[in-house]
Amino acid sequence: MKICGETTPKEIYHARLRRFEEERDRLSSRFERFAKLRLAAFALGASLSVFGVWRADILPVLAGATLAVAFFFLASRHATLRRARRRSEELCEINGEASRRLERAWDELPLRHGARAGENHPYGADLGLFGRASVFQLLEANVTTAVGEKTLAGWLLGPAPPEEVRERQAAVAELAPLLDLRQELAVRGRLRADADANPKPLLAWAEGPGHLRERRWVVWSGRVSVVLLWVSLLAYYPAGLTQLPFFVVFLLVNAALGLALKYASGKHAYQTLSLIASHKSAIGSYAEMFELLAQAGFETAPMKHLHWKMTSDADRPAHLALKRLQRLSGLLIPRNALLYGFVQAFTLWDLHVLEGLERWQGENGGRVRGWLSALGEAEALFSLAGLSHDNPGWAFPEIDPDARSLEARGLGHPLIFEGTRVSNDVTVGPGGTFLLVTGSNMSGKSTLLGAVGVNLVLAGAGGTVCAEALRTPPVRLWTSVRARDGELSEGTSRFMAELGRLKQVVEAARTKTGHKRLFFLLDEVLQGTNTEERQVAGRRIIAHLVGRGAIGAVSTHDLALAEDEPLASMARLVHFEENIRAEGNGVARMSFDYKLRPDLATSTNALSLMEVIGLKLDPEQDTPKGSSEGE
Repeated sequence: MKICGETTPKEIYHARLRRFEEERDRLSSRFERFAKLRLAAFALGASLSVFGVWRADILPVLAGATLAVAFFFLASRHATLRRARRRSEELCEINGEASRRLERAWDELPLRHGARAGENHPYGADLGLFGRASVFQLLEANVTTAVGEKTLAGWLLGPAPPEEVRERQAAVAELAPLLDLRQELAVRGRLRADADANPKPLLAWAEGPGHLRERRWVVWSGRVSVVLLWVSLLAYYPAGLTQLPFFVVFLLVNAALGLALKYASGKHAYQTLSLIASHKSAIGSYAEMFELLAQAGFETAPMKHLHWKMTSDADRPAHLALKRLQRLSGLLIPRNALLYGFVQAFTLWDLHVLEGLERWQGENGGRVRGWLSALGEAEALFSLAGLSHDNPGWAFPEIDPDARSLEARGLGHPLIFEGTRVSNDVTVGPGGTFLLVTGSNMSGKSTLLGAVGVNLVLAGAGGTVCAEALRTPPVRLWTSVRARDGELSEGTSRFMAELGRLKQVVEAARTKTGHKRLFFLLDEVLQGTNTEERQVAGRRIIAHLVGRGAIGAVSTHDLALAEDEPLASMARLVHFEENIRAEGNGVARMSFDYKLRPDLATSTNALSLMEVIGLKLDPEQDTPKGSSEGE
């Protein structure tokens, strides 16, 4: 499928990958050359300096000093090339991952997130939203921070109101063509080693109290003590203005103030210093990402609002304030450094850095949560925009409060590769009815229910859906698709786990939540009990849900499920078929076209599948026979 009349997303990513690979290789060559030049400058400069001192000759010493300057210049350029090469490597990785994501090559993609749904979430554990080969893995290209991960996961786990969905859709449509901007935001987030550091401790510090604000005597005592220390030290040596080492007194004062800083504040001072030091890279990453977003011009209301949240204080926009915090964090001296004790004794360095941090905290701490919230929303919108860009044939859904049914044209499962995905027209509703999906094993029933559910999740998040068109009322989605691992590992039988889940769905139908209609997806109801009881229980559950005004879809092997009232008049019947073809020598081959057809299925395929896999059993051998006398 062509986009912009030019090329496909796959071709775009392949072209970008080649470009960044060439750039990476070019930078690697320069990096190696500068490494050799740097080493040569150091070795030759050191040799000339030693030779000049040994021979008492000023010219080799000057030459050595010149090469020392050259060494520091080359070292600076070397570091710049290292950063540029790393950036190219990350862009290669981003575009390579994008190509694999298009192909749904899940095993070749890194799993960068740890988000999970809660045990009792209405649908999060059933639809493949998290983990490998999941909706989140499909979307996570632009999620590089913990706040972005939390925001996007929250959007998937809780649909937004229709008006908010429309605003997000507008932002996604604006951002989808901006591939350079989206990848630049991603690479800035990835370049920092701890860019995904948990922001909660940083937020707690930013919004917490300043310990030096109530201890100004410590600050002023430290300033005065350091000044008097150096004055008395210079007066003693080299000026020789005094014969007594008064500076020792101020060294002791500095030591006492250091102890006061460490213990009188309940160790909070050094906890603050350690916290800022550990978040240095994350702070730098946030600053660079905010700077990129501040410089971009946006047209839609959601993006303008996010831009305002980051830059509302023109004198202290987020990126400038965070760059200042990063500079302050760069002044911290590790406590295990060789010179730490000397510097602390003669300057009270930690005290002055801590004062600067608390001054920053007082000026900006109350705005940090809003900044991070805006960044998380930006990453989530950029991720949905990437999905729209990569799937130009997908549509923005219409969430219409006046709609009575879900109506989808060309609906497919977003997690299936486009080359093998089969799409169908699907209608679920109106109230008083449900969609009953029948068909043989492996024919596509569960996949259809998953496609409906995942697309409803994407619709509620504000993204595009895997359909040519989709219109739905606002819904509360509840599913019972499979027994969850946690429940089974606790010793609960599969039947009891499913029964407990169905109880949650029924109770949700009894609870009114605004104007949202409950939408249920039930896959093979109550498989853990006998056929007769399963049909009776299934009829009661489905009738109760529909009677409460819910709409939804049910898949089943029980072709007799909807034969009796009240389900007979409620069910809208659709089915999938299989094709079994004999190939000679008693071999049969089964195939599926995964196309949805009206009415009830007319066949099952369990016995045919046994033959296909070579599990052939003679019915006569199933009858027990008496044992012989010799047995």
